[in-house]
Amino acid sequence: MQPYERKQLLERINRESATIGVDIPDRIDVQGEPIDLREFVFEIKRRDTVPEGERDRVERAKRNLRRERIERLERIEEDEVDFATGEELAASIIGIDRALEALEQLRPPDLESEAERQEAMDRKRWMSFLKKALGHDESSGRRGGR
Repeated sequence: MQPYERKQLLERINRESATIGVDIPDRIDVQGEPIDLREFVFEIKRRDTVPEGERDRVERAKRNLRRERIERLERIEEDEVDFATGEELAASIIGIDRALEALEQLRPPDLESEAERQEAMDRKRWMSFLKKALGHDESSGRRGGR
């Protein structure tokens, strides 16, 4: 690969908008182990938050993906690979970046927000109960208990 081709590939990989419109690869070898990456990401993303039992699995996957990304990037930067192989590596790196972005957007269950939501609902139920108990009729806008 010519130096200008290598530079071109590295610029494509590091472009901020590189992952826009890119699909997560169906299957990828990470650390020598085949992974159904798209299925894994979509399985986790469907839940919106990372369940307690899945956090370790997701964090381990992210670490492995980052490590694999670095190894592939180093092959382009340092090894004497031909341009076609470099293009394949660049495409796979961008796919890994897309998967990492999707996994990074996940958030752990926010217990504080959930507690606040529950508290607000409890207050609302309590106010509704008090209004009924004191004879306030919300539907007609009049008070009872003359």
